[in-house]
Amino acid sequence: MNKKKLTKYNMKIKQATNEARALYKALKMRQINCILEHWDGHKHTDICIPGAKIYIEVDGMAHYTNARQIKTDFIRDHYSDDNGFDTIRIPNELVFANLNKIANAIAKVVEPRVK
Repeated sequence: MNKKKLTKYNMKIKQATNEARALYKALKMRQINCILEHWDGHKHTDICIPGAKIYIEVDGMAHYTNARQIKTDFIRDHYSDDNGFDTIRIPNELVFANLNKIANAIAKVVEPRVK
């Protein structure tokens, strides 16, 4: 049986969490140009909005309860600051419970940044 080759896009979709995929799709529905599973030369980000210089990380509980992970995130986010990108971290638990509210708020932040 031959395995089908996945396109780069399909590979990105496969790597992303359900929560990141849902938020990505919600942003795309709002006409926001964004990239799922973006490599910035230092790290992968869940969602990148390049025109607005925003990274979105959709995080599990370890990002809020594990001291080592918190320290790692500080470093990762600081690297983003140095490149002029702001990072927003959204807990997985909030995405499905508030998907439209989160996507609408992000859209309002993005709009003036891309003009």
